[in-house]
Amino acid sequence: MIIYTDLLTGDEIISDVYDLKLVDDVVYEADCKKITVGVGDVDIGANASAEGGDDEGADDQAEQVIDVVHSFRLNETSFDKKSYLTHLKSYMKAVKAKLTEKGASADEITTFEKGAQAFAKKIVANFKDYEFLIGESMDPDGMVVLLNYREDGVTPYVTVWKHGLGETKV
Repeated sequence: MIIYTDLLTGDEIISDVYDLKLVDDVVYEADCKKITVGVGDVDIGANASAEGGDDEGADDQAEQVIDVVHSFRLNETSFDKKSYLTHLKSYMKAVKAKLTEKGASADEITTFEKGAQAFAKKIVANFKDYEFLIGESMDPDGMVVLLNYREDGVTPYVTVWKHGLGETKV
């Protein structure tokens, strides 16, 4: 299994367990699922009404979450268009510097820059459809993971920047 981490913060972002699809040679998309986590109804064989117990005060913390968000402890954040574009500009600059530092080829850096600019236009055009997530460290300079829903309106998916990821094999 490969865990993909944010190149800038080291936060775990996603893994190859999810079916990653490369889009425009610049981002990966992965479909997600809603899962239920937390305490559910546990049957211990006792008759609650005979025991005089009821559900009052029961601490049932079961909730529906999106698997990738839950598994990688991503945190919701918010942006307006202007603040997102400001963040994206500084993020792309930091990723380019990191790629250069790691010895990426000029072609790879050019692909990243051109692809990121084109994809950023798609994001801005559909800005209201996205939810924004950041890694566990909550470092504001790190990757912002985009969460959206497929055309069916039910299937969530995340979008992550390909060039902003490092790989760790486990």
